[in-house]
Amino acid sequence: MPRSLKKGPFVDEHLMEKVRKARETQSRKIIKTWSRRSTIIPEFVGLTFAVHNG
Repeated sequence: MPRSLKKGPFVDEHLMEKVRKARETQSRKIIKTWSRRSTIIPEFVGLTFAVHNG
């Protein structure tokens, strides 16, 4: 079931912090996360994520 439009996308705060650091340092390192519930937002474009699936 999709998330309500009035609520907006959900992104874990710790994941956003990792993205901010990667953007500031221009790091090409893979970002590891266990946050499967987070929505992909435009700030994530160009970064590589390793999402835990198990």
